[in-house]
Order: sequence, then structure tokens, then C-alpha cells
Amino acid sequence: MLCTLAPPLLINLPISLPIYINSQTTHLSLSLSLSLSLSLSLSLSHLVMELLSLLCAFSALYFIFMMWKRFDEKRDQECYILDYQCHKPSDDRKLDTRFSGEVIRRTKNLGLLEYQFLLKAIVSSGIGEQTYAPRIIFSGRESCPTLEDSVSEMEEFFHDSIQKLLDRSGISPSQLDVLVVNVSMFASVPSLASRIINHYKMREDIKVFNLTGMGCSASLISTDIVRNIFKSYKNVYALVVTSESLSPNWYSGNDRSMILANCLFRSGGCAVLLTNKRALKNQAMFKLKCLVRTHHGARDESYGCCIQQEDGQGMLGFHLDKILPKAATRAFVDNLREISPKILPIRELVRFMLVTLVRKLKSQSSKGGASTSPKPVINFKTGVDHFCLHTGGKAVIDGIGLNLGLSEYDLEPARMTLHRFGNTSASSLWYVLGYMEAKKRLKKGDTVLMISFGAGFKCNSCLLEVVRDLGDENVWKEDIAVYPPKSLTNPFLEKYGWIHQEDLSTFNPENVVI
Repeated sequence: MLCTLAPPLLINLPISLPIYINSQTTHLSLSLSLSLSLSLSLSLSHLVMELLSLLCAFSALYFIFMMWKRFDEKRDQECYILDYQCHKPSDDRKLDTRFSGEVIRRTKNLGLLEYQFLLKAIVSSGIGEQTYAPRIIFSGRESCPTLEDSVSEMEEFFHDSIQKLLDRSGISPSQLDVLVVNVSMFASVPSLASRIINHYKMREDIKVFNLTGMGCSASLISTDIVRNIFKSYKNVYALVVTSESLSPNWYSGNDRSMILANCLFRSGGCAVLLTNKRALKNQAMFKLKCLVRTHHGARDESYGCCIQQEDGQGMLGFHLDKILPKAATRAFVDNLREISPKILPIRELVRFMLVTLVRKLKSQSSKGGASTSPKPVINFKTGVDHFCLHTGGKAVIDGIGLNLGLSEYDLEPARMTLHRFGNTSASSLWYVLGYMEAKKRLKKGDTVLMISFGAGFKCNSCLLEVVRDLGDENVWKEDIAVYPPKSLTNPFLEKYGWIHQEDLSTFNPENVVI
């Protein structure tokens, strides 16, 4: 049995050994394969994680870079007002009470009714005796102006204000990159902008804009053009020149809606220097925070309420319609609706909405359907420190003050400017701003809301931030000490009040003694 069993053992040994060895080898190979696969999988996972980390880091860095780039570019798009120079004509162009009466008397188409109307208008206008008129008025040729009269009126302003502005700022004309000129009622060929470029020998590549027909709101339109240019170009100087030409626009007819303009408008102008150079931000006077333009030209009433046209006798003049206050109010409300969220704190906007909602709920719950509580008003003083208003007339200033809830202190700059310089059209805002500066009201960090109206009909507004304390000498230098005067009443009624006692049937303009 032992012999018979031994051979199978001897035979199975070499057979079973290879089987055993192959089994171990296979197991080892599988173990190595699994180990290598696991190691490779871990390596790939680690690599993927590193790639994801690098991708996240790169994305974060790219986001930070783009945000910084956008922030950096925005800093170069800021609009700074470096300086401005208002025009003050010579004293021989002052329009006092006696001479105003003489000008009216020599207008042959006027009768007693027109005299009475003009006297009432000028007495209630808020305009004083020291305003300025073009030289053509003093030479008695207002009814027959020439091209030279208009050009010389503008050049007298250009050469005075622009030169003073450049001298004070230390900037040469060749450094200017943008020129915007707005004079609404006079257009010449070459343009007024070209005349300025020729006189000051400005660069060939200067960007030029010559605006006409934009009315009393043209100053902020010009500023808006400069602001948009600053978004595309870095390190730019811009010059805005704003005025109105009165020489060719005297109305010699007797249409009451057109002779009113003769009473309100006076000579003036302003040159403004702006930049987006970051290095000059601390030298600037103001920083433009926002600007909103509202145009109601699509409405026929608004379009025609303030328009240049001929009267029934073919005489050219500027028509001011009775619906002008209504059109101005509509444009004003729409403009405020847009600019309010940009300039007022959130708490004031929320307060106004809550008060409005409560008032509406009360009106719905009341039997009569109407609430007896006063209409809610936004308090603009929560976001604005000073109000720079267009000097369109006493009624315009009173209306804005009533709608915004302003005090006499707030309205003083506009009233005093109207009294001293009259309505100088688009440049009037800068005379009002000059009054605030001369009174040393403007401190670093203060905000100034500018509001202007113009034909079309337009209402434009902007918010300025005062960059540094201001109090430099300006166009108000010789007058600021006596303003505000004890009384704004002009002497027209005292001198010409007898006109109201005249009889239409016996009145003869030739017998009027000035």
C-alpha cells in the first residue's frame, strides 16, 4: 500500500507546486495591479484637485484683476471741474432804470397798453439796475443788428473769460483736448467754436462741438457731452464755453408774449475747465456725481411753449406761451423722479414710500375717497446741501422753492444772481454757483444740486460734490459785500408808475419824458 501510494505523492508534488506557484503569482499580480490602479487613481485625483485649485485660483485672480481694471478705468472716467470764469461786462454796458425807459420809449410799435404790461413785468421780475446789455442797445441800433454786432459781442466775452480762466489755471490752449461751445440764438460760419480755435491757435486734433438752439439748459448739456467723452479717453482737458447772443435777438414788435423776453434776458457768459486726470482730483473745485436730462419735445404743448418765431407783422422774436409754467412743472417732476434715487439716502426714499402708502390706504378707507392729510413731499435736503437754480425769473425761483420745500436761505443765491446779473440764459447757473462760493458756503464734501430749464422743452439737473473748501475771488468780488440788499424792489414802479394813470384815448408816446 505504501508503494502504491507513494508514486501519486511524488507525481502530484511537482504538479501541485506549479499550481501553487501560479496561484501565488496571480494573486501577487492582481495585488500589484490593484495597488498600481489605486495609486494611479489617487495620483489622478490629486492632479485633478490641483488643476481645479489652480483653475479656481486663476479665476479668482482674473475676477480680482477685472474688478480692479474696471475700478481703475472708472477712476479715469471721473469728471472734475477744475475752475470756471464768469463774464462781467464793462460798466458802460449797465442797463439802469432811466436807460431802460429810453429803450422802451424809442420802440415805435409800443403803445400805452404795452408800456403798462412791460412795467408790471419788469417790476415783478426780480431784476435790478446793474444788469448788462449788448453794445448795440447803447448805440440805438437794436432794431437793425449786423453780423458784426453779434460776432463782436461774443468775441468780447470769449477773449475776456477764456483768457482769464487759462491764465489762472496755468493751462495753455494747446493742452485742451475738447471744446464745447453753446450759444443758442446765434450761428455763424465759421462756427463760434472755430473762431475760438483760430484765436487761441488750438491743436488740429481737438474734438469740437458747437451747439445752438438748446436754450437756457445748454450748459448742463455741454457738461454731459464732456462727461461722455471722458468715458472713452484718459487724461483729457475740456473747455466748455456757454453764453447767449442778444444783439440779433431784440424784438421790436408789440406781441406781449414776445416782448417779455426783452425784459428778462441780459448779457453774460461763462467758461468752464474740466478734466478726468486722476492726478488733478485734489486741485479740482467740484466732482460731477450724476447728471440727468429730461426732454419733452415729443409733447406739442411743451415743444411750442418756448419758441423763436415771427409775429403777425413778420418781426422775429422769442415767444413765451402761457402754458410755460405747466410745461416746466411736468418736465421738472419727471426729472426729479429720475434723479432722486441717485442722490437721496435710502432712508428718505423708504420714508416717502411708506408715507405715500399710508396716505393712499387712508384715502381708500375713508368714505369720501379722498385723504385730508397733506400730500407727502420728499425732503431733498437729506441728500443735498446747496441748491443752484436757473434764474429764469422770480416766478421760476419761487415755483422751484415751493415744490422742493426750500427756505429763503436756499433760494438766496438764485434771487441775488437774478437781481445783479438778470437771466443770462445757460450761463446763469455758474453765476449762482459763484455767489455761493463768494459767500464761503461751499465746504469740502458738500453737495450742490443744479437745476436748469430750456426750450424744447427740457429740464436738466446734476449733482456736484465740493472737492475742497472754496472761497476764491470771482465775478462777485466787488458786489458780494452788499448782497443781499435790504430790499430787492427795483425803482421802475417809483419812476414810471404814472403810466398806470394814463388815459388810453389821450396818451401820446411822443410826449413821454424819460
